[in-house]
Amino acid sequence: PLRAADEARVRFPPCRKEGFTSHPRVASGLLRILQEAQGHRRVTDGGREAWRRALARVRGRRRGEVKGRRAGIVLHPTSLPSAYGAGDLGPSAFAFVDWLHKAGMRAWQVLPLVPPERMFWSPYAGQNANTGNVLLISLEILERDGLLQASEIPLPVPSSNQADFEAVAASKEPLLSKAAARLTALDPSSEIRREFDDFCSANADWLDSAALFHCLSSSSGLQGLSWWEWPEEVRDRHPSAMRQAERDHESSVLEFKALQFLFNRQWLCLREYANQRGVSIIGDMPIYVGGHSADVWANRELFDLSGEGRSLSVSGVPPDAFSKTGQLWGNPLYDWKAMKKDGYSWWVRRLKRAFELYDETRIDHFRGFAGYWSVDAEEETAMVGKWLAGPGADLFNALEASLGRTKIMAEDLGVITPDVVELREAIGAPGMVVLQFGFDGNPQNPHLPHNHYENCFVYPGTHDNDTTNGWYENVGEEEREFIERYLGYLDGGDVAWTFIKAAMSSVARTAIFTMQDVLSLDNSGRMNLPGTAEGNWAWRMDHGFATKEMDDVAENLRGLSSMYGRAEAS
Repeated sequence: PLRAADEARVRFPPCRKEGFTSHPRVASGLLRILQEAQGHRRVTDGGREAWRRALARVRGRRRGEVKGRRAGIVLHPTSLPSAYGAGDLGPSAFAFVDWLHKAGMRAWQVLPLVPPERMFWSPYAGQNANTGNVLLISLEILERDGLLQASEIPLPVPSSNQADFEAVAASKEPLLSKAAARLTALDPSSEIRREFDDFCSANADWLDSAALFHCLSSSSGLQGLSWWEWPEEVRDRHPSAMRQAERDHESSVLEFKALQFLFNRQWLCLREYANQRGVSIIGDMPIYVGGHSADVWANRELFDLSGEGRSLSVSGVPPDAFSKTGQLWGNPLYDWKAMKKDGYSWWVRRLKRAFELYDETRIDHFRGFAGYWSVDAEEETAMVGKWLAGPGADLFNALEASLGRTKIMAEDLGVITPDVVELREAIGAPGMVVLQFGFDGNPQNPHLPHNHYENCFVYPGTHDNDTTNGWYENVGEEEREFIERYLGYLDGGDVAWTFIKAAMSSVARTAIFTMQDVLSLDNSGRMNLPGTAEGNWAWRMDHGFATKEMDDVAENLRGLSSMYGRAEAS
C-alpha cells in the first residue's frame, strides 16, 4: 500500500509546482488511483490508463512546457539587414531584438547556426553539429573589441534583398583570420584571452575533433574527398596519425578554435540581450547529421557504417502524396543500440551544447525518434526501405537525467502516426500546426484552428512554405471560399495578416510568423523550396527597423498580441 505521504505529494505543493493546478481532472484522477491502492482495491484498466496519461502530463511539465501565451518571429540571422552583404550578429541583430520587444513579440526562432555547406549554403547541412557559422561574426564588434582596426573594415555594399554568400566569404574571411591571429597573440593574462582558453577547455569534447576535421578536409590531398576516402591511418584516427595531424595543422586548428570562440562570444551576448528584453531564443536542430562531418568521423561506432566508414543505410521518407519516389536525404543512420549502451552520451552532449546557445530547441523530423525510414545506401530513391523503431522515451529519459529540464519543440509535420503523438505527449514537447495546411475541406484536419491544442506552436506558414500571400495566389476558388467562410473575414489584398490574426487567436500557446509574412511579401521572399538545391536561403531584409513602416508593423503586432493575451508573460 502507498503511504499517506505519497498521497500528500499528489495533493499539495508538488502538484502546484508541477502545474497540476491547471489540470484538476488529472490531479483528481491521480488521487483516486492512489486512494484505490491505499485501500487495497484493484486498480482498473481505466485507472491504469489515467495514471499513464497523468504521469505523461507531469513529465511534460517537468521537462519545460512553455507557460503563458506568446508570439514571435522566425528570421535567420543571415536575413537581417547589414552593410556587408548578409546579416550577422552586429548592430542590426540588436536592433531587431529591440523591434521584437516593441512589437510585443517574446520569441525569436532561428534556423540552424551551423556553418552551411558552401555549394548551396544550406544551414541544414554542415560539417559539425556543434560549431557556429563564423560568417555571422560581426566586424563592428571585432573592431570594438580591438581585434580589427577601423581602417580594415570594408565599405558598405549596396542594399539588396538577396544575400551573396560567396562575396561575403571572400571579403570577410581574410579579416576573420586577422582577428583570430590577434586574439591568439594576446597576453595569456588578458581578459579576452582567458575567456578563449576557458572556452577551449570547456568545449574540448567537440571542439578538438571539429577543428582537426575542418583542417584535414581543407588540406592539400584531402580536399574534396569524403573522410572515408582518406588514408586509413587518418580515416581510422590512429593515435600516432592524429598527433602528427595536430602538429601539421597547429596554426590552422588554433585559428578555427579562435573563430568558434568569437562566434560563441558574440552570439551569447546577443542571446543575453534578447533575454533581458523578454525575448526567448528558439534554435533549430536537424535530427540527422551529415556523413562527411566530424560528428560521424569521431564517433563511428554510434552510426550504421561499414568497416571503412561508408553508410550502410541512410535517412529519408517513403513515397507519399507529395513525392512518388519519397525523399532520399542520405544522412547516415544512428545505431540506437550502441547509443543506448553508451547512455546516449552523444545526444546528451549535443543537446547540452544546444541549450548553451538557445533557450529552446526545435528538433526537425521528430518522428524519427519513434520510428524512422531506413534505406539501403545503394538505393537511388527512397521508394524501397523499411520502418525501424527509434529510441522512444528512453532517449528523453536519459537526456532529462543528465540535463534536467529542457525545452524541446517537436517538428511533427507530415504523415504522423499515433506512436509519434504518444511520444511527443509523453515528454511534454509542443508540436506544430501550420494554417496553410488546414483548408482542404476536412473538418478533422489538425491544422484547422478548432483542432489546435494548447501545447503547440502555430504558424501561418514556415520557412519551408510559400509566403502566405504567395500561397494564396495559387489557391483555388473553392478553397478561398472555405477560408473566408471558416475565418469569417478575409483581407484578399493581404491574406498574410488575416492568417497572422487567426494564429494569434488560436488556443496554441505559441504563435510564430515568418518575417516575410509580417512584411506581406509574395513568393519573391520565399526562404526555401524543399526538394530543390539552388536559389534557397538567400532572402534578406533590404531595410532596417528604424522606419515608419516598421514602427507601424510593430504597433499592429503588439495590438494583436495584447488582444489575444500574448504580449506579456502570464
